[in-house]
Amino acid sequence: MKFTVLTLFPEIVRVYFESSIMARAVQKGIVAYDLVNIRDFALDKHRTCDDSPYGGGAGQLMLPEVLGAALESVKAYKKEKRVIYVTPSGKPFTQKVAAKLSKEEELVIICGRYEGIDQRIIDRYVDDEICIGDYVMSSGEVAAEVVVDTVYRLIDGVISSESLAEESFSDLLLEYPQYTRPPVYKGMEVPEVLISGNHEKVRKWRLKKRIQKTFLNRPDLIAEARMNGTLTLEAEKMIEDLTEAVFVKHSAKKCKKNL
Repeated sequence: MKFTVLTLFPEIVRVYFESSIMARAVQKGIVAYDLVNIRDFALDKHRTCDDSPYGGGAGQLMLPEVLGAALESVKAYKKEKRVIYVTPSGKPFTQKVAAKLSKEEELVIICGRYEGIDQRIIDRYVDDEICIGDYVMSSGEVAAEVVVDTVYRLIDGVISSESLAEESFSDLLLEYPQYTRPPVYKGMEVPEVLISGNHEKVRKWRLKKRIQKTFLNRPDLIAEARMNGTLTLEAEKMIEDLTEAVFVKHSAKKCKKNL
């Protein structure tokens, strides 16, 4: 897959592509990238890329002629290229969306700045407006890196399929707690089951912990998984037992308070 990133600050993104697992993926030829400096397409000697919005209001907007020329330079209009604009007003970015994008030949990502970009650019070139979370950032580059990092690791050959199998959100459950050496750290011991050598007990413990963590931190995911029918009977039974235990504990606490 190829990632083409359009940005006013390519130096921010370049470091990411030249580091860690991404750098190895690039060296192996699994991933390719191109960083396009939007300022190279400015129309004046000051390399102006923004102007005030029509209708008034605070902030500046990226000029459509400049950004449009940058998009034309990478042939963003071609069908095999999927153009993404990272913006707080986009659709939520999820693991499911990332998995879908990982099957594309090339992603062209527009890094926003200022108050955003001219709507005519979105109408003409953009396939997906993506929001990485319910908050606003000043750097579209950081948002673009979130999208790239989530997508590229799902490409065949980057990370082993075994590592991806039980990650958070892989089946709408969060990941179980992890431990490594030493077996005792500041008086805290590694759960005995993990050093027992009994693979079946380890599997059940991990599933139970995934359910407990999801139940506490993201009950909405539990509800979605049950509605979609993606959970095993074993997982469903664990959820029922956990729900019952929480109910009993809550009832006992309420009764004690009323005494």
